[in-house]
Amino acid sequence: MRKLHNKIRMHRADQRMSQQELADKVGVRRETIGSLENEKYNPSLQLALLIAEALHIPIQELFQLTKEKSS
Repeated sequence: MRKLHNKIRMHRADQRMSQQELADKVGVRRETIGSLENEKYNPSLQLALLIAEALHIPIQELFQLTKEKSS
């Protein structure tokens, strides 16, 4: 099984941007950004592109698909 990981928090913090500021830029609630950073769910493709654009980061650098270890 594969899992989508993101580096939203890292890039947002590097730019000294709050969750609220990023949320305002992409048109979502602050709680949505928090949930994405905690990987509670995956964003839509449109939202992922908006976040990458707002952070000035290539989408492939912001999101990574990895294999989960089987137990």
